[in-house]
Amino acid sequence: MSLATVASRAVNALAADPVTVEAHLAPGLPGWSVVGLPEAAVREAKDRVRAAILQCGYEVPARRITVNLAPADLPKEGGRFDLAVALGILIASGQLPAAPLEGVEVLGELSLGGAVRPVRGALPAAARCREAGHALLLPRENLQEAALARGVQLYAAGTLAELCTALHSGALPEAGGAEAVDSAAERPPLPDLRDVAGQPQARRALELAAAGGHSLLMVGPPGSGKSMLAARLPGLLPPLDEAQALEVGAIHSVSGCFDAQQWGIPPFRAPHHSTSAVALAGGGAQPRPGEVSLSHRGALFLDELPEWRRDAIEILREPLETGRISIARAARSEEFPARFQLVAAMNPCPCGWLGDPQRSCACTPEQIQRYRSRISGPVLDRIDMQISVPRMPVEQLGGATAVAGEASAPVAARVQAARDRQHARQGRLNAELQGEALRELAIADDAERLLLQSVERLQLSARAYHRMLRVARTIADLGDAEVVAAPHVAEAVRYRELDRPVQ
Repeated sequence: MSLATVASRAVNALAADPVTVEAHLAPGLPGWSVVGLPEAAVREAKDRVRAAILQCGYEVPARRITVNLAPADLPKEGGRFDLAVALGILIASGQLPAAPLEGVEVLGELSLGGAVRPVRGALPAAARCREAGHALLLPRENLQEAALARGVQLYAAGTLAELCTALHSGALPEAGGAEAVDSAAERPPLPDLRDVAGQPQARRALELAAAGGHSLLMVGPPGSGKSMLAARLPGLLPPLDEAQALEVGAIHSVSGCFDAQQWGIPPFRAPHHSTSAVALAGGGAQPRPGEVSLSHRGALFLDELPEWRRDAIEILREPLETGRISIARAARSEEFPARFQLVAAMNPCPCGWLGDPQRSCACTPEQIQRYRSRISGPVLDRIDMQISVPRMPVEQLGGATAVAGEASAPVAARVQAARDRQHARQGRLNAELQGEALRELAIADDAERLLLQSVERLQLSARAYHRMLRVARTIADLGDAEVVAAPHVAEAVRYRELDRPVQ
């Protein structure tokens, strides 16, 4: 046999498109060529494969070797095809049998010594193999990740030599215990809300944000607890269901940052304010997810919001409104999910002490306005709640007079109950309500009048009106109220502090 085919999978955004690896041996001067739109790492596979085959005691055919990665118009990247190429060459040269690989897809990068190294995108590849009814042969290091796509037959390879030995025996190396890996993993404890002393308004706003999926901006002096509060949001959010966990896991898998211990836990991303717009949104020659997608179904925390580059902040407009982000490049365009909760923090002024009872602010109103204007009106308009987080008195931070906060567990229980009410009523969270579903919300006449008066007095937009209505509906859900009443609206209006002019 001078031609052999091995099935594999490419990484194409969040998809794992099928790729057929064809290895052909022809008479002529010995040489290699790799075709099928390969990038540099794929073209270099010939050197890794040659060394790995020789190290395992097999022969590299002294013939003209052509490796085709079909379909030819799909870009191929990375070393994920190394193992499939090596097996194809050994089968084409008659050194390995082809029968054991029927109905099996192959992923894996090879070292020069023949070790099979892990690759990106094992989880979506396993999910696609399950849909296609195929088995998957992959590196042993990717086994725990791929096992989370339940129902797919997995085989694991540690080295090319042991894999070849198994193929000679007519079978593939079984991945024993793969299905139970995720349940046995110990998950690290999440930060608890009891660590935050005082701050009743901020704690209440954080509970509302978790219950309704709302975005939140905290404004306060340095050291007031804004970052501590934000880090405790994941502990209030319900665990992801199987479909959501698979969606989030696929994003992290193709990005190369998958962590099995975080399976089912809403992600929490906190990039530094020097992060570029591309890193935040995603992109590249072969588009990959950015921070807004890595925080999908979880929270994205942006500290020191006015210090971020303007173009990076403006990128948040589309995903905050639609829950998705489109990346367009000259050669291709991709769309990634980005339904995250934005939690941001900033100082009230450049020096940070505006409104502090113990330290005076040296900033002029013009300086304060210039500082706050680094966040554009359209972005600020899309943030549901904007609250002040004052500095706590020192006597409340420790000792006998310390104000103990409520733990995360009872707050998370209330959040879960509120979310259950929302899903039973409308099938989605309040923050995701649009159009007719938003107009059908039950609201008392006096509550609607108060809401309209507040919009007129503060000169707010229609978008701000709808966002305050959604927050008021969440407040009512936490209180187990069927109708949005005036007190619910009054509280929602209090959470629009930055809409007020600088005094």
